[in-house]
Amino acid sequence: KYRRSNHRSSHFPNILDPDSQPLSTLGNFKALPLEIFQIILRCLSVKDISMLSMVSKTVSQHIINYISTSSGSKRLLLQDFHNLELPDRRQDSTILEHYRSLGLLFKRCTLLLPTKERLKYIHKILAETLTAGWDELECHRVYNFLCELTNLSRKMQTVVCSKPGNARKLELRIRLFCRNVLLDHWTHRSDSAFWLTCILKPWPMVNQARLLYIIFGPVAPQDGQVVWQKMIEEPADEPSLKGLADAIKLLYDTGTKGWTADDVISLVDELSVVPREWLLENNAHLLILSGNSICFTFMASKAVNGRAIELAKLIVFLALVCEKELYCMDWAVKMTRKVCKVFSTPVERNNFLQSVANAFAYVIMEMLQSVMSGDHDEDDRSFLNLFHLVHAQANFHKEVLYLTMNTLST
Repeated sequence: KYRRSNHRSSHFPNILDPDSQPLSTLGNFKALPLEIFQIILRCLSVKDISMLSMVSKTVSQHIINYISTSSGSKRLLLQDFHNLELPDRRQDSTILEHYRSLGLLFKRCTLLLPTKERLKYIHKILAETLTAGWDELECHRVYNFLCELTNLSRKMQTVVCSKPGNARKLELRIRLFCRNVLLDHWTHRSDSAFWLTCILKPWPMVNQARLLYIIFGPVAPQDGQVVWQKMIEEPADEPSLKGLADAIKLLYDTGTKGWTADDVISLVDELSVVPREWLLENNAHLLILSGNSICFTFMASKAVNGRAIELAKLIVFLALVCEKELYCMDWAVKMTRKVCKVFSTPVERNNFLQSVANAFAYVIMEMLQSVMSGDHDEDDRSFLNLFHLVHAQANFHKEVLYLTMNTLST
């Protein structure tokens, strides 16, 4: 019995026996060749590999070495995660979950390393899980590292200094990298605002507006490339403007460091001339989608700076957008009333309201002339726009009367 028991213990050493040799930090994996260990890793899910990496520092290092091999990198770092032309885009959530798990794996594997060393294992992806809990200084280091790794700053320099559309493929690459790697999929808006600030703040305001348009502006449905002429040549629909509006709200609403209300309003003003001056209808539509606070602050800024004529014309197009997009016209009237209070004297307020009435008449005359002088196709579009504007004027003044009568009755 004694010999039989002793024979058993030689195969399975008792780790509680003080005379036995201590186990390797690889455990029973020590007996396996490295190639077999990597074959085992290939059979495990990313989450399982992530759990295994916490067994010991040695196991973690072996896993890092596996990730660094061509086969490990090819398996874990999906090459087409950013490709808009993939046949089945329904797999987006699966790809996103894969990169979340991968971010957790990188985080666990490099837990004991300083930030500078951890960044070496990011490669060309940045999952939100990887930087969760890091302070801003570390995240700035991540951004600087990614810029250095991908030459992002040099690529941005090229597109902001080139004529819009001259580097279409590079514009698309910048858009996809910024959206899919740095900005989208964050749970907290403040995180997205932080990374957007990292992208924009190193540049002058005019370049910030250009980059904002490249990253969030309208794109062609065929190839996903940025459409530069859309805001200049024709009224844009809500989906074309929503990305820009959401980005502006992100910077304005989250109290992001480095941004004041004046900064955001200046950015909106600069954006409306990228690449050239927008149609006022598109400018008005962007302000509506950006929310009440930004819209009022933008309009109040014009009132304070003596640009009442521009402001009156903008109100006409706010009313036009409300009419065409079936937004509430009483919103445009209440916003006008609120802006009126910015003017300090009754005379200034009356003059401004007269400017609004004159602006309606002026814009209607402009559209009427366009109908009379345009070709057949353009004539139909201009006539439809004129139709909407006449209805907008009628509904705007109807809401003004309702507001006046309600005020008098109370």
